[in-house]
Amino acid sequence: MQDDIINRVANSKLVTINLEDYYPKGKRVLFDIKDWLFEGFVLREKDFRDQVKLFDWSQFENVYVALTCSSDAIIPAWAFILLSINLEPFAKKIVIGNLELLETSIYQDILNTLDTSEFKNKPVIIKGCSKKPVPQNAYIMLANKLKPVAKSIMYGEACSSVPLFKNK
Repeated sequence: MQDDIINRVANSKLVTINLEDYYPKGKRVLFDIKDWLFEGFVLREKDFRDQVKLFDWSQFENVYVALTCSSDAIIPAWAFILLSINLEPFAKKIVIGNLELLETSIYQDILNTLDTSEFKNKPVIIKGCSKKPVPQNAYIMLANKLKPVAKSIMYGEACSSVPLFKNK
């Protein structure tokens, strides 16, 4: 008598969610204003405003932008606001910070609108190991979003998952 091999994972109610599937296409750019500062450290308002006015902002069409200053200069808040006002007609998203913060902010927007009804009362695996730059914070945000609805939450792959939460 021959026993058939049964794929219990495929037959289970287990649902896998892969944050990589939600990764939005689009170029990411770190816009460093250091070169717009006098000697890399001093923001001269008139010179800065002139550079903002003369700059071709259209090159950021459909681009995700992280604004930063890599020097130790003290940048007034209005400078980044002014940059964002000029970027807004073109860029998909603008943040002050690094590229990881930009990715976290992008995922926060995505997860805020995620419909979790398909995960209601189901065991869920949050797939790890991404080829795309999914920030660690996105996994935390997803787990917290799933916690009120999922039967259980695990991390990893179906064959080797780590249990994180079980609804009582």
